[in-house]
Amino acid sequence: MTREAGRRDGLDEQAVLLVAGLADLTVSTVGSVMGTLRGLLRRSDTAELAVQAESELMARGRLALDRYASAPPAHLEILARHAQVRRAADGV
Repeated sequence: MTREAGRRDGLDEQAVLLVAGLADLTVSTVGSVMGTLRGLLRRSDTAELAVQAESELMARGRLALDRYASAPPAHLEILARHAQVRRAADGV
């Protein structure tokens, strides 16, 4: 029984340490983000910066959709086009 109690205490301690570490990481990250936001709001070209960010995000979205949404051409279709071009070049 003492072995199970020791194991449970060890797991409880690990869980507490993990939660505390995660909380500390969250607080430091939020603090860093808030500092960055304050710096951005103090800039005089905030509106222009927002327009550039929007345009960059739209371009990234377009690239992502092109990369993942469109299916590549069928392999046999490509081969048929190559054969058609060869026949046209040979005059057949």
